[in-house]
Amino acid sequence: MKEWWVQVGLLSVPLLAVYLHIPPPKLSPALLSWRSSGGYFTYKDQNIFYRDSTGAVGSSDIVILLHGFPTSSYDWYKIWEGLTERFHRVIALDFIGFGFSDKPRPHRYSIFEQASIVEGLVRHLGLRHQKINLLSHDYGDTVAQELLHRVLSSFALLFADYLNKKKQTLGSSLSLGMVSRLIFVLLLPQGDADSISLHCPESNSQGNKRFLFSILQYINQRKKHRDRWVGALMSTSVPLHLIYGPLDPVNPHPEFLQLYKKVLPMSTVSVLDDHISHYPQLEDPTGFLNAYLNFINSF
Repeated sequence: MKEWWVQVGLLSVPLLAVYLHIPPPKLSPALLSWRSSGGYFTYKDQNIFYRDSTGAVGSSDIVILLHGFPTSSYDWYKIWEGLTERFHRVIALDFIGFGFSDKPRPHRYSIFEQASIVEGLVRHLGLRHQKINLLSHDYGDTVAQELLHRVLSSFALLFADYLNKKKQTLGSSLSLGMVSRLIFVLLLPQGDADSISLHCPESNSQGNKRFLFSILQYINQRKKHRDRWVGALMSTSVPLHLIYGPLDPVNPHPEFLQLYKKVLPMSTVSVLDDHISHYPQLEDPTGFLNAYLNFINSF
């Protein structure tokens, strides 16, 4: 009689082969509706999904929503209608590798590329010279910080050119067009996010593991470029706001909040109820939306 572990191994091989070829589950009606309400634009031969809703009449304000890891623009569905009652346009995208956007393999996924994709969407929608508010969460926070760094760099370059040549007008060619106001709401600012990998679903094929490893390189990028991205927050005069769930396991309370206030004393903060954790826009959409709109309406 063969050893039991040999029999188990022989049985596992065909079962594993079948499992790896099981098609993905069908989309729920809610996800099908979300996808049908959006569209795609092309960034370097990759199809990027986005939604763009026209909302409040009489307002010219625009908000772009940047989702976290490992999810998608659907993270914002509970507050979408509330945002359309305040903003003229509400826009969200799925980053490359996420949601309904393409997931090329092999591919070097990076925060820099994701920021360029956001800039590409802004150009695609003809919003380069519009005021834009950014609402970001988790992974999207770092993308927002890179965008802020680029805006600050653009202003510095334009100002230097203006002083030297006196030919350009400040704010005339910003990549995002955020000429006079840029607002971040940072749900998960630059913390040590090693434990974020716990949020990732199990991966069983070698190809999926390589894909996951490539996506997760953003953690190393955060560490490598910390001065660039935290520095952008520390040096900007742009209004910053933190919406924080005290039960967040990634950035524990109260240590994280104390550090945040020390590093960014000019930022305002909204602390939600004690039971709110890492996804406040889903766990407490009303409290989250009220906190955000109170901040926005204070200007």
